[in-house]
Amino acid sequence: MEQANPLRPEGESKGGVLAHLERLETQMSRSCKQSEEPQSVQTQERVLGTKIQKLRHLRDDLRAAVQHRRGSVKACIANVEPNRTVEVNEQEALEEKLENVKAVLQAYHFTGLSGKLTSQGVCVCINTAFEGNLLDSYFVDLVIQKPLRIHHHSVPVFIPLEEIAAKYLQTNIQHFLFSLCEYLNAYSGRKYQADRLQSDFAALLTGPLQRNPLCNLLSFTYKLDPGGQSFPFCARLLYKDLTATLPTDVTVTCQGGEALSTSWEEQRASHETLFFTKPLHQVFASFARREKLDMSLVS
Repeated sequence: MEQANPLRPEGESKGGVLAHLERLETQMSRSCKQSEEPQSVQTQERVLGTKIQKLRHLRDDLRAAVQHRRGSVKACIANVEPNRTVEVNEQEALEEKLENVKAVLQAYHFTGLSGKLTSQGVCVCINTAFEGNLLDSYFVDLVIQKPLRIHHHSVPVFIPLEEIAAKYLQTNIQHFLFSLCEYLNAYSGRKYQADRLQSDFAALLTGPLQRNPLCNLLSFTYKLDPGGQSFPFCARLLYKDLTATLPTDVTVTCQGGEALSTSWEEQRASHETLFFTKPLHQVFASFARREKLDMSLVS
């Protein structure tokens, strides 16, 4: 009869237990690795995030350094030749203004403006006229530099030359000359009318013609029938607009006419209308024609 081996079951039992333990250890090791993997990923993310922040700060610092460097280079360039750049720009601007003056003089040659170049700029001549009659001439000597300035001129002191220059000389030379022409032509036109009244129609005046230097305030007394017994008229003409040759305010009264008839009042009102709408010498020319007509009818 075969004897039983008492060690085999025990060995098999031991082998089974060891294998089981190994399997448990392997499972535990896997579980630990699996549990460690998320922690490792989080750690790597933190490390990478820190590196990213450092790189961003470094990028910003580099950008700031580049901008600072560019600014320094621009400042150096600006400081190397600033005067040369300014001089070139100013010279170009002055040459452009001189060309503008030439163009204006050429455009206005047939309207009373003329001029010639000088060593410092240009001398402009303004020829005034009224109703086709050539009157006085004036000149303005301009120095073409920055700023433009008036060197000499023959403009009367009562013409607001400085005011016109302050408005337009530095910004619009064409407007400056045009505005000055308006003032001078209007003054010459008013003076021409007053001169004509004194020289051609003195017979209708009963007293001296009173006027100021600008000829924008005139007052005189006149009669339509110098040899008759009619009341004289007193006229006062005011030219508020210094660029106009017709008055803005007209007052006509009749001396000693407190109890004037309706016909006299109508005549006075018609005179006011004439002074408003026609040059002074033309009004008196119509008065003279009427007088001649009345005298022919009487004879």
